[in-house]
Amino acid sequence: MKSFFKIFLASLLALVVLSVIFFFVFIGIVSSVTSAEKVKTGARAVLVVDLSRNYPEIGVENPLARFSGKEDGDLPSLYDVLRMIRHAKTDSAVKGIYIKCGSNANGMGASQEIRHALIDFKASGKFIYAYGDVITQGGYSVGNVADRIYCNPKGGVDWRGYVIQLAFLKGLLQKLEIEPQIFYAGKFKSATEPFRETAMTDANRLQLTVMLNDMYGRLLLQTAERRKLDTATLHQYANEYRIQYAADAVKYGLIDGLKYDDEVREEISKKLGGVKLDKINFITVQKYAKAIDFKRDGKEKIAVIFAQGDIIDGKGDRDQIGSVTYRDLVRKARLDDNIKAIVVRISSGGGSALASENIWRELTLARKVKPVVVSFGDVAASGAYYLSCNADSIFAQTNTITGSIGVFTMLPNMQKFFNDKLGITFDGVKTGPQADMLSATKPLTSAQRMYLQNSVDSIYYTFKERVAQGRRKDINYIDSIGQGRVWSGTRALELGLVDRLGGLDDAIACAARMAKISDYRLREYPEPHNVLDMIFGGYEKDATQSAMKKELGEDGMKTYQTIKRVKQMVGVTQARMPFEMTIE
Repeated sequence: MKSFFKIFLASLLALVVLSVIFFFVFIGIVSSVTSAEKVKTGARAVLVVDLSRNYPEIGVENPLARFSGKEDGDLPSLYDVLRMIRHAKTDSAVKGIYIKCGSNANGMGASQEIRHALIDFKASGKFIYAYGDVITQGGYSVGNVADRIYCNPKGGVDWRGYVIQLAFLKGLLQKLEIEPQIFYAGKFKSATEPFRETAMTDANRLQLTVMLNDMYGRLLLQTAERRKLDTATLHQYANEYRIQYAADAVKYGLIDGLKYDDEVREEISKKLGGVKLDKINFITVQKYAKAIDFKRDGKEKIAVIFAQGDIIDGKGDRDQIGSVTYRDLVRKARLDDNIKAIVVRISSGGGSALASENIWRELTLARKVKPVVVSFGDVAASGAYYLSCNADSIFAQTNTITGSIGVFTMLPNMQKFFNDKLGITFDGVKTGPQADMLSATKPLTSAQRMYLQNSVDSIYYTFKERVAQGRRKDINYIDSIGQGRVWSGTRALELGLVDRLGGLDDAIACAARMAKISDYRLREYPEPHNVLDMIFGGYEKDATQSAMKKELGEDGMKTYQTIKRVKQMVGVTQARMPFEMTIE
């Protein structure tokens, strides 16, 4: 027995010692990661703006990236990228910008802001080059601001016009004997169309046609200005599919030439005074962010609250707009006397109507004590518009998708699916006739259907009231431009749904003017996670998503995310746009 205790105590002591050693080694690693020597820009730098990277509203930090040798492990936010481009304009170390414009993972609103920042950069007299092996329309819409835009000789430039294609699931549900019990307010509220139709309704076709033509017209106009062509000619090129090969893009004036990557680098090296190709100091936005201080400093404070993703009840994560999280963030900014104004930057297709109402309430309270300004990103529609509509001023990009003032709810009846397809039946007891109303195992009664439709109509009326109050319009007028209809930012300005066309910088400048301050800095929310949260929380999420994406592929991952959204919608009244609408 004595021998046993000796071995046990020795093992326990060894375990304690190892744990202490591991703890201090871990602290050392974290310290080295977080306090590494500041990166240097270097001489004659060329800032690389890679459009294939999606720059989110809330940046992603990876503290272990530097430790593992990855320079681009972090993903700066869209606003960080815009600020870096602005800083590079006056940074003597940066001589130009190189745009990788083969593809563009950013939405139309974000692309518009990047484009404007690049145009402003050009005023410095520094060069901008753009290149892609195969240049998509999204990549071209930003890349064509460059002094010279090149394409791979064996590549191509996509110039066909825009298209939106939607998938309809009604036939599938019929085969599975699943009845989608749907209740909605607004003839344009198309989020439920995939479940109740086999093709677009006339109303949906009308709204998407108008919106798509607005965005296409903007592409034609901007291209015409940069390439010294007229919009009618550019439209004809697309209609007649004149740009079939890379050489056609040169022939018809869309790009400046055909070059391989090394040839473009050779031209850039000459701009830099003959630097060797392998010595060109290309600096990514990730590295540049670590080398400079691009955030403004000042005495007063303006809170900037970034919100992206689906609007949900509860806390949510950093890719969602949780009602509790964002209510608390707005409240924190409202009660802080050192914060003189609040700016909300939102990019969301909406979500829970109740969550939107709760955030709207807190923003309305904030507006009583300090200026509240909202900046719309790629999309700020339905629930996102709901929570924003009472701001002092609303800014949008020309290509922002907004509006969609309407609501819906849905509850599937899966009784036949369970009975006929799976052989499963259900039975139970209840205390009253309505206790199982939200069950998916039986159809709704006519009285229950009426109740749900009345509930949707009531919430829609509240939605219209909120907008009418915030925009100082008659509720009947709001109904005429509501009904779930989506609008481009340009149309929204004409209709009075937004106040100005502009980006986040414009919204912040507006908030500063309203607060009567000029010497200010930004207090950005949500605040970064602490190191341990970023390491363990971020790793767990990234690892899970990477594993799923590897198994499912890009299309499979989109399908999975769609199913998750559908699950969130069941039994919850939604102020939401169509959950999947891609413009190509």
